[in-house]
Amino acid sequence: MATVSGRRRKRKIQFSKLFTLTGAKACFKPDHSKIGRSGFSRVVFCNQPDSPEAESRNYCDNYVRTTKYTLTTFLPKSLFEQFRRVANFYFLVVGILSFTPLAPYTAVSAIVPLTFVILATMFKEGVEDWRRKQQDIEVNSRKVRVHRGNGNFDLREWKTLRVGDILRVEKNEFFPADLVLLSSSYEDAVCYVETMNLDGETNLKLKQGLEVTLSLREELNFRDFEAFIKCEDPNANLYSFVGTMDLKGAKYPLSPQQLLLRGSKLRNTDYIYGVVIFTGPDTKVVQNSTEPPSKRSMIERKMDKIIYLMFLMVFSLAFFGSVLFGISTRDDFQNGVMKRWYLKPDDSSIFFDPKRAPMAAIYHFLTALMLNSYFIPISLYVSIEIVKVLQSIFINQDIHMYYEEADKPAHARTSNLNEELGQVGTILSDKTGTLTCNSMEFIKCSIAGTAYGRGVTEVEMAMDRRKGSALVNQSNGNSEDAVAAEPAVKGFNFRDERIMDGNWVAETRADVIQRFFQLLAVCHTVIPEVDEDTGKISYEAESPDEAAFVIAARELGFEFFTRTQTTISVRELDLVTGERVERLYKVLNVLEFSSSRKRMSVIVQDQDGKLLLLCKGADSVMFERLSESGRKYEKETRDHVNEYADAGLRTLILAYRELDENEYEVFTERISEAKNSVSADREALIDEVTEKIEKNLVLLGATAVEDKLQNGVPDCIDKLAQAGIKIWVLTGDKMETAINIGFACSLLRRDMKQIIINLETPEIQQLEKSGEKDAIAAALKENVLRQITSGKAQLKASGGNAKAFALIIDGKSLAYALEEDVKGIFLELAIGCASVICCRSSPKQKALVTRLVKTGSGQTTLAIGDGANDVGMLQEADIGVGISGVEGMQAVMSSDIAIAQFRYLERLLLVHGHWCYRRIAKMV
Repeated sequence: MATVSGRRRKRKIQFSKLFTLTGAKACFKPDHSKIGRSGFSRVVFCNQPDSPEAESRNYCDNYVRTTKYTLTTFLPKSLFEQFRRVANFYFLVVGILSFTPLAPYTAVSAIVPLTFVILATMFKEGVEDWRRKQQDIEVNSRKVRVHRGNGNFDLREWKTLRVGDILRVEKNEFFPADLVLLSSSYEDAVCYVETMNLDGETNLKLKQGLEVTLSLREELNFRDFEAFIKCEDPNANLYSFVGTMDLKGAKYPLSPQQLLLRGSKLRNTDYIYGVVIFTGPDTKVVQNSTEPPSKRSMIERKMDKIIYLMFLMVFSLAFFGSVLFGISTRDDFQNGVMKRWYLKPDDSSIFFDPKRAPMAAIYHFLTALMLNSYFIPISLYVSIEIVKVLQSIFINQDIHMYYEEADKPAHARTSNLNEELGQVGTILSDKTGTLTCNSMEFIKCSIAGTAYGRGVTEVEMAMDRRKGSALVNQSNGNSEDAVAAEPAVKGFNFRDERIMDGNWVAETRADVIQRFFQLLAVCHTVIPEVDEDTGKISYEAESPDEAAFVIAARELGFEFFTRTQTTISVRELDLVTGERVERLYKVLNVLEFSSSRKRMSVIVQDQDGKLLLLCKGADSVMFERLSESGRKYEKETRDHVNEYADAGLRTLILAYRELDENEYEVFTERISEAKNSVSADREALIDEVTEKIEKNLVLLGATAVEDKLQNGVPDCIDKLAQAGIKIWVLTGDKMETAINIGFACSLLRRDMKQIIINLETPEIQQLEKSGEKDAIAAALKENVLRQITSGKAQLKASGGNAKAFALIIDGKSLAYALEEDVKGIFLELAIGCASVICCRSSPKQKALVTRLVKTGSGQTTLAIGDGANDVGMLQEADIGVGISGVEGMQAVMSSDIAIAQFRYLERLLLVHGHWCYRRIAKMV
C-alpha cells in the first residue's frame, strides 16, 4: 500500500536529528527560577484531574462563550440596555407617576406602549444572542479523545475537559485547550502546528515534546503515567511559556516549544498526546479576547441628545405653565368668592387650593410633564427597530454579496448598527485570510540574470486598470486575459516556453538552470505522500511557499518523490544523456528558517560525493553573503527582484556553494558543541556557527511567488480610499510579508516614503542580551519614541502631505507605542499617513490599536477579520465584520456582520451603509 508505506516512512523521520537549530535539547533558563512565586504558581496534576489536590484548586471548566448575555444576566443586562435610552427612562418615570392621582390619564395608557417597546427590543436582542449561543454550543460540543484510566481513551465533549486530562488529538483537528505536548506519531515527539487562527501566520510551527516523554506513543503507556507541572499563571502572551515538569523525581524545563494553544490546528502529524494545563477562560486565546461589548450607533446617541432637547422644551412648557397656574390659583379667592368656580376647588384637596398655591403649582408641573410627554415620540424607537430589521433583511438577501462557491450569503448578525456602515472613517483589517486566500503560486523567476515567466499578477492588472490602458506583456504580446487564466496545477501559475517541457536544456546557462531547480527540489522540509489510487504525489509543507517551490520544481522536470531520515530522492533530466534519472541526495544538516535568520539552508552530499550548501532567503540577508566570484548576475537579479516587488510578489534569493570535507568537519564539531551548550546564550553560539558556513555563496537567481489576494481586493481598497476611508492592516505576520501584501493590495506604492518603526536592529538585540529588564525596557521605549518623533518630523517637512507616507510598525515597538504617555504622539503620526501596517501584532494589541483609533480620532471604526486572533479587534471597533472563510467561525461568532469575501465590503459600506444612514436619518 503506497500511502501506508509513505506514512510509515514519514513517521520514521526524526526531525529533531534532521534540524540543526530547533533540535537542541531543552535547558533551564533564568525565568525558570520564578516558578512557585507570584505569577508562576499554577500546579497541574497530570493524569489525575479527579485527585483531591487538583479539585481543591478550583480551576475553571473548558466552556467558552461569545454571547452577550447568559440566562441569569439577560433580564437585568437587557433592561439596563433599554433604559440607557433617555426616552425609555423618561417614559418609565412617567409610567410610575401615572399610578398617582396626578395623572391626567389612566396608568394603562402610559405603561402598555412602554412595555411593548421594551419587550419588542428585548425579544430582538434575545433572538440575536440565541444565534450566538447556538454557535457556542456547536464549538463546546466538539469531541476529543480523553484518557479515562487503564490506558483507555474515550470521546468526550470539549466543555467537559479539566486541567490535568490527557488528550489524544488527531491530524487536522483543533486543540480544545492549551496543552503541553508529551509525544506524537513521530518517534522524536515533534509535531507541526498551524497557528493561522491565532497570529495570522501561514507557515507551520514545529513543536517538540520533552525527551523524557517521547516514549509515550501508545494508549496503554498512560495507564500508570503520573507527573506534576508547575508553570506560569494564565496570561495573554501567545509567544512565552515558562514551566517545569516533575517526572520520576527529576525536573525538566518546559518552554513555548512544548505549548500547544487552543485555536491552533494539528497538521502533517497523525496524532499527538498532550496534557491540559489551561482551560476555557484561562486559555491564552480567550485571555486575548474581551467581554462582548454593548454597541450603540451614532444616530442612537444623537437621538438621545435630541430627546434631551425635546425634554427641555417639555420641561420649559410645564414650568412656565405651572408658574402661571400657581399665580392664578393664589389670586383665585377674592372677597370670599372663587373666580374659577367651575374647577370646584372646594371639592378638591390640594390641587386647586388657593391657600397652598406653591404646592398646587408643583403638582400642576408634574401633571403637565405627563400631559406633554407625547411631544417625545416613544413610537420612534419601535419604528426605527422595525426599519433596521428590514434593512438587515435587505443585507442578508443581497445577491451581490452572496458567495456562490462556498454557498455563503452576507449575514447581519445584529441590526443595531446598520446606519453606522455609512459613517465609517477608518477600516482596521487583518491580512491572512481576509485580504489573502492563504494560497501561494509560483509565477516568475530570475535565473542567471534572465527573467522567466509571462504571468501577470493582480497588482499589475490593478495598476494597469488605474492607468486605463490594456496590459500587454512585452515578452510575448499576450493580453491580460490570456495570461490571467486560472492555473491548471494548484500553486503553479508559471508559463514560459523557454524552460517548460524540458526546453531549458537549450538555454545558454542550462547548468545554472539545472542547479536552480535542484535547489528548489532539495532545499526544504516538505514531506511527500503518494495517493494509492492514482499514484500522484502530494506534498505536506511547513508553509504555502515551500509547497509552491517543490511543485514548481516538479512541473519543470525536477520531481521530489521520496524522503527518508537522511536522504531526498529526485527524478530529474540529465544534461549529458538527455534522459530522466533518479538522483539521491544525502541530507546532512538542515539550517531551518526563522524570522531573525530570514534564510534556510541544507547541506547535502550528491551521488558524486560533492558536499553542497544550498541556501534560499530574503534579499536583505542573501546578497551580503555572496562571494566576489559569485556575484556575476547580481545587478540583473536585483533589478528583477525590484520589479517583482513592484508587482506585489514575494521574492527569495537562491544561492549555493561547494564545501570541502575539512570545512564541513569543523562545522559539524562546532554546531554539536553549540547545540549541547547549557549556557543562556546557546542560541547566539548556534547563530555564530551558521553565520560562518553560510557565506561565500554563488548566486543562482530569484523566485517570485504570488500570495494570492482574494478576488477584487485591490479594486475594493481603491474604491474605499476614493470614498475617503483610511485603511490600517493589523497582522501577526512578518514585516516583509506584510509589506509585500501592502503593495499587492494597493495600500503601498513605490512613490510612498515608508516610515518603518522596529526594534530588530543588531544594536537592540545586543542590548536585550545584557542588563536589567527595567533598564532594557526604558531604553527600548526611548528608541521607539525617537523613531516616532523622527517620523513626525519627516511628515512635517513634507508639508503634511499624508498621501506620500506609509507607517509600518512591528509588534515589539507597538507595545511601547501604545503606552499611555506615547500613544497620543503615535496616533498623530499614524493619522498623518495614508496607510498604516502593524506587523507581528498580538490579538490584544490589535484590540488596543482599534480602541486608540476609535477614541483618538473620533471617527467611526470598522474592524474586519476571519480568525480567533481578530475577535478582540472586532469587539472593540464600532462595527465588527467577520469573514466566514477557512479559519473557523470564531471571528464570525463575535462579529456584528458576516460576509464571505473582503470585496463585498465595498457594497456593504458604499451602498447599504449609504442607504441605511440616509433612510434612518430622514425618518428621525
